Amino acid sequence: MTFRRAASVDVPVLRLLAERIWREVYPPIIGETQVEYMLARMYAAETIARELADGVAWEIALLDEREVGFLALSVEVGSRAKLHKLYLLPEYHGRGHGQALITRACAVAREQGAGELWLQVNKRNVRAIRAYQRAGFRCEREAVFDIGDGFVMDDFLMILAI
Repeated sequence: MTFRRAASVDVPVLRLLAERIWREVYPPIIGETQVEYMLARMYAAETIARELADGVAWEIALLDEREVGFLALSVEVGSRAKLHKLYLLPEYHGRGHGQALITRACAVAREQGAGELWLQVNKRNVRAIRAYQRAGFRCEREAVFDIGDGFVMDDFLMILAI
């Protein structure tokens, strides 16, 4: 697996990947209505372009030059980085590619001066939780976030020293 830094020209690719992954993986976890709400909120072209302009590090994962996933992270005050997004097309799950994405996210965070990487993961996303635990993340706490229109994110906050 190789990675390349995303640029504004990649916004359509990132949106297509997100739409495909979210619509295949998340309906059993959060329901189709919330999936569509979150896709419109988090993956609008304007949102991704703004994050890129604001310095959020987006990277696209490639296998044989095919875009198969992506990650996005940013460094916060105090040398802590937040992993905002880490997604892989479902047909590549269970082959070690998710761990490669996590390893890359840790490397990008370290390159930017972070000593810790943290993330939010839905409490019902058992597969992702197991992947993060295999990579050494531990649950720091639970949290519920109101994201509007009657939807919430019911998450574990996980952390890893890098």
